[in-house]
Amino acid sequence: MSGIIAPRRSATSGTWRNWAGNAEARPLRTVAPATTEALAEVVRRAAEDGLPVKAVGTGHSFTTVATTGGVLIRPDRLTGVRRIDREAGTVTVAAGTPLHVLNRTLAREGLSLTNMGDIMEQTVSGATSTGTHGTGRDSGSLAAQIAAMELVLADGSVLRCSRTENPEVFSAARVGLGALGVITELTFEVEPLFLLHAREEPMRFDRVAAEFDQLVAENEHFEFYWFPHTENCNTKRNNRTQGPAVPLPRMRGWVDDELLSNGVFQAVCSLGRAVPAAVPTVARVSSRALSARSYSDIPYKVFTSPRRVRFLEMEYAVPREAAMAALGELKSMTERGGLRIGFPVEVRTAPADDIPLSTAGGRESAYLAMHVYRGTPHEAYFTAAERIMTAHGGRPHWGKLHTRDAEYLSGVYPRFAEFTALRDRLDPERRFGNDYLRRVLGG
Repeated sequence: MSGIIAPRRSATSGTWRNWAGNAEARPLRTVAPATTEALAEVVRRAAEDGLPVKAVGTGHSFTTVATTGGVLIRPDRLTGVRRIDREAGTVTVAAGTPLHVLNRTLAREGLSLTNMGDIMEQTVSGATSTGTHGTGRDSGSLAAQIAAMELVLADGSVLRCSRTENPEVFSAARVGLGALGVITELTFEVEPLFLLHAREEPMRFDRVAAEFDQLVAENEHFEFYWFPHTENCNTKRNNRTQGPAVPLPRMRGWVDDELLSNGVFQAVCSLGRAVPAAVPTVARVSSRALSARSYSDIPYKVFTSPRRVRFLEMEYAVPREAAMAALGELKSMTERGGLRIGFPVEVRTAPADDIPLSTAGGRESAYLAMHVYRGTPHEAYFTAAERIMTAHGGRPHWGKLHTRDAEYLSGVYPRFAEFTALRDRLDPERRFGNDYLRRVLGG
């Protein structure tokens, strides 16, 4: 589950904060270049002044992956779809372009990304750099759909890369954490616009767990939410259809996606924060609030949903075959541990890809995402959940809360040393470094 609005920035202090409000930066300089050339000049000036540089997106990461005390590059002016190449099946877009702009532009042109996550307020560069993904049996993350990239390197030079041009940089920079350079432009593979049929329905936990492999195998996109303190799940199956499109009636969509999933859920979360003892009872009621529904529409209208309730999140990718064992352990832990968890746990899947620091790199993966309402204690829950995930060789989402360091991560990413060696070559002075990168990459 995800949601986002633009990050807040104080005009007087120059403080930048992320969407969740748990990470902030107080840069010496904040800039918003509109072109690759202007951004390259920003990096060159920072190098002359001995300052670190970080680019932020729309602030949806829960970690400090993009914070800096040096020069902060904002995405506001580096936006827009630059080229659509129908023959090649690609679209080229400026790095600061929000996904909702890309998706709507592509739809008007009769095109679409193959797969996407469940929100579309992130910038394309922020989403890909941290490994943002949806769910898919055969189709991977946003980064796996990149065909080419343009970056500004630590010395201010501009580098283009693809599978045939600077392929070693392309391989790593698709999920680059901002450690290799500042992305200025991305080219994505696209395809003709298609329709998805969505089937959403409640299902008991034991049935989902027993049939998980079958549900994944039989559907192009399968995901579900389990509501802690209950035996209830809500499942979603998305598959391509020849049509015709049968969108949700406007009122039904508003009731489910705005009133229940945002308005009422906000009130429920506020009640749980004020009266933790009420959470299990409220969870049982909430888990039955959404009834079965089915509809068909163009991809971004099926894949994405509005998410306005603010939260903190931890997400781990585990080997797909370990998914139900890990979830079962998480369920047992919440039942015996005295925790009060008001947010559902989201479970998705992804095929293996070939990106060194992708959470699905080299292995079919399942994602377990744990959330807490902002302002409620999360440390005990996330600590216990992380212990379970790491016991299964879990890889933390780069933009979501975790405590892992380079020693651990080098053990779960077979190509970790390949990435860090490239970083040593491209940014030996750590122009793009910060505390978070020192922890997760070392050096």
